[in-house]
Amino acid sequence: MEKRLLHTPEGVRDIYGEELKHKLNTQQKLLETLHENGYADIETPTIEFFDVFSSRIGTIPSNELYKFFDKEGNTLVLRPDFTPSIARFVAKYHMEDEKALRFCYCGSTFVNSSDFQGRLKESTQIGAEFIGDGSAEADAEIIRLMIECLKKVGLTEFQITIGNVEYFKGLCDEFRIEEEAELSLREMISNKNFFGASDIMDELSLSEKQREQILRINDLFGSIEKILPAMEDVTNKRSLASLKRLEDIHNALRKQGYADYISFDLGVLSKYHYYTGIIANAYTYGTGDAIVKGGRYDNLLSEFGKKAPAIGFAIVVDQLIRVV
Repeated sequence: MEKRLLHTPEGVRDIYGEELKHKLNTQQKLLETLHENGYADIETPTIEFFDVFSSRIGTIPSNELYKFFDKEGNTLVLRPDFTPSIARFVAKYHMEDEKALRFCYCGSTFVNSSDFQGRLKESTQIGAEFIGDGSAEADAEIIRLMIECLKKVGLTEFQITIGNVEYFKGLCDEFRIEEEAELSLREMISNKNFFGASDIMDELSLSEKQREQILRINDLFGSIEKILPAMEDVTNKRSLASLKRLEDIHNALRKQGYADYISFDLGVLSKYHYYTGIIANAYTYGTGDAIVKGGRYDNLLSEFGKKAPAIGFAIVVDQLIRVV
């Protein structure tokens, strides 16, 4: 018993000495970059009501949440994701505010999953949320900020991969695929599970042409020139608008000198179902997972009673300091 007390639970660990010094220095540089770009600090509770992260919101699956009860019997969770917490905050304190809002944060998130292959269950995230602007310029601002943050801490070789879930959703609307099947198909495509995707499409009785259009999503990646030809293959306005949006983002970032850091991939479909537009992930050498994850979530705030477009990103600090 005494020996066990010296150890931490699985998925969490002590950080000290030079490693902690390096981590704190990295966090300071990241926050300075966000502050310089007009993002104000916000701190939300580590503990939230379960409903803030329920399946209806579209965040972490319920079985991966740390859940417990307060003395009144309410179900509480340790925060697995900052974005719904900030959406709740904005709806509470800025319900009537129509101007654009910019917030940044730093804190721990907790995900109780054994599928992460060595990743921590408690991780530090630093991120930014831009609320109240639904334009392509706002998308470009967030991606530019992702790039500047990574450069600020000394990272020089990385790539921001940008997708747009609206392309996939447009095809699902056109082919009359209902929400439950859409979410299952989305997961299969995101995981590059073509056999699973084919099984779902068999059940939906899709035509050969429709199956080809959906499976072709995984082939649409690389430069913007490799993505735009897809305009010739789709007829629904939603998918076409998503491609035009990516082109606008590319043009804005090219004018600012950031085009070399970005690529495009329409097969990027996040497990977070609240994403409604672009999804952007940053990758570099030395880690198999994204070190920055973000995207547009225009419908999330309406779950808390406020209608406002929004976009943001989160830097996984623990992974970032391993590669810097």
